[in-house]
Amino acid sequence: MASGANATRIANELLAAVGRSQSVDEFRDNALSAVSSQLAGARVAWVHQDVSHWAVAGAAGSLSQLPIELAANASDQMEILSADGWLAIPITGKLPPAEVLLVSPPSSLELDEALSVGQLLRSGLLIAYDHSELSGQVSQLQIMLQLAAEWQRSQDLTDLLNNMAQAAARVLHGDRASIFLWNKGSKELVGHPALGVEGEPLRIRDDQGVAGQVLKTGESQRWDDSGDPEAINAKVGKQLGYLTRSLVAVPLLSRKQKPIGVFEVLNHHSGSFSAADERFLGELAQHAAAAVENTQQIADLVATRDRLVQSASDTLQVVGQCPQIEALRDTIERVAPTELAVLVLGENGTGKEVVARSLHLQSDRRDQDFVAINCAAIAETLLESELFGHEKGAFTDAISDRAGKFEVASGGTLLLDEIGEMSLSGQAKLLRVLEDKVVVRVGGSKPIQTDVRVIAATNQDLVKLVREKRFREDLYFRLNVVTLQLPPLRERGQDIVVLAQHFLEQFGHQIGRLPPVFSDSAQSRLLTHAWPGNVRELRNLMERVAYLTKGDRVEETDLAFVLSPGSESEVSHIPSNMSLTDATHVFQKQYITRHVDASQGNLAQAAKQLGMHRSNLYRKMGQLGMTPDE
Repeated sequence: MASGANATRIANELLAAVGRSQSVDEFRDNALSAVSSQLAGARVAWVHQDVSHWAVAGAAGSLSQLPIELAANASDQMEILSADGWLAIPITGKLPPAEVLLVSPPSSLELDEALSVGQLLRSGLLIAYDHSELSGQVSQLQIMLQLAAEWQRSQDLTDLLNNMAQAAARVLHGDRASIFLWNKGSKELVGHPALGVEGEPLRIRDDQGVAGQVLKTGESQRWDDSGDPEAINAKVGKQLGYLTRSLVAVPLLSRKQKPIGVFEVLNHHSGSFSAADERFLGELAQHAAAAVENTQQIADLVATRDRLVQSASDTLQVVGQCPQIEALRDTIERVAPTELAVLVLGENGTGKEVVARSLHLQSDRRDQDFVAINCAAIAETLLESELFGHEKGAFTDAISDRAGKFEVASGGTLLLDEIGEMSLSGQAKLLRVLEDKVVVRVGGSKPIQTDVRVIAATNQDLVKLVREKRFREDLYFRLNVVTLQLPPLRERGQDIVVLAQHFLEQFGHQIGRLPPVFSDSAQSRLLTHAWPGNVRELRNLMERVAYLTKGDRVEETDLAFVLSPGSESEVSHIPSNMSLTDATHVFQKQYITRHVDASQGNLAQAAKQLGMHRSNLYRKMGQLGMTPDE
């Protein structure tokens, strides 16, 4: 065997082993395999010492079959030794973790080859340790970032601390972890949580064990079973049936660097915790301490978030692709961040409240309340009390003080729905509040400052009401800074199908089924319906279809039993004194016009929806006296 060539092959294999290894254990296994492959016929083993015992890397046999004493002597002397048919090549010194390569027979490697192999293994092991430490640091940083993100989203302090404890135990390779909060009154440290402890929270005296010392001194500590056994609180471990072999504990400090608790991880899987483990736990403890200190702030944020979630869940999206809806969304996006008053106009069921909520959620007031009041549903005598509140005893049923909608919505948004139904007296009082931003409760005299963005909505023609002296002109101009006009559903063309599919997906998600798709005939039926109830009617129809339709397709027959009342309303405007021929003539013109409107003037698409060829549609329109321009 040529010594130089053999060493070169082993060196190449060891370099490849370094590249393939992600941890120290992997490098041991890969290096052992690399050396064995180059020493055909030889027996090769790698032994290493942890705190107090030797172990064998890979599947090289049991310790009883290996010369451990020879390996220990080689490690102590840092010299290559030979005895009993074995060659012991020291990789590291006697201090743990001692590492030794054993080769049998000794003649498998010459002395200079053995020296080279030992140096290569030592270098590779150092690289593996560095790589493992870097990987651990990366893992710790990832955990830190994850926990920081969870902290921002956390709904519950207990859950957050539990996640931190679990992460610390996992990353630091410990059995258990505890976050102790200091109860100064009872002089106790209370686990929040104490992983591995069932039942009541773990409570220990604040002057006992390592945790007590960390709390008292404000300095981190590490301990293992080679240290003073009196340093730990063995009584607690005995009660829990748990033996502590090692631990690391760091203080929880407030922003003013005052102790508020202790973060502790127990029993490292490999023996002892390192200084790097101590540093990581200290950084994690800063997050835990901040979370504890900000409990009230977190609770406030959770309440705010709950309001937002509830508001968002109640809000229907402004769904659609027709030009009117595209323009509406654009206007909402530009107007929402401002404080401008908005007047939302549209027929019943077109989605006026949806638009108002969208304005609120896209504004800087989105973390405050959205309050809606239907002016048409409240008696005139009670409207002032609803809007501005009342004092106890202001009238017969005023048994206690009550805040009005303006007070409740202060900081947020107030929707005055059906504003056209408000009495002239109520309009005068509303105008005063909008101008002064001050309310006075019924029966009271104290002015209350309010900060409310008002959005008004109505299905009535306010201009006509102003001309008829039924709506105050000054209030109209105060409310009508920005006007949003919602188109009726019948004028939105293909949006009808888009909305229908959107609602089916919503309801399908609620009941746990895949949303069915519409057949061509069903789509045509949807497009030809007059939709007197607008989007509200469509949504109610889709809810019924989602629950009652069993197949994966919605056919026209699935809609007919719901839409049949609508079909009567579609022809109800045809005079009953017409002959059948004339009535048929009028209906055909209306029916074709509706399809042409729904397709936005695209006659080819309208013909397809009508189930006829385009040329036949032109001919039919000619027979009815219609022109494409019409």
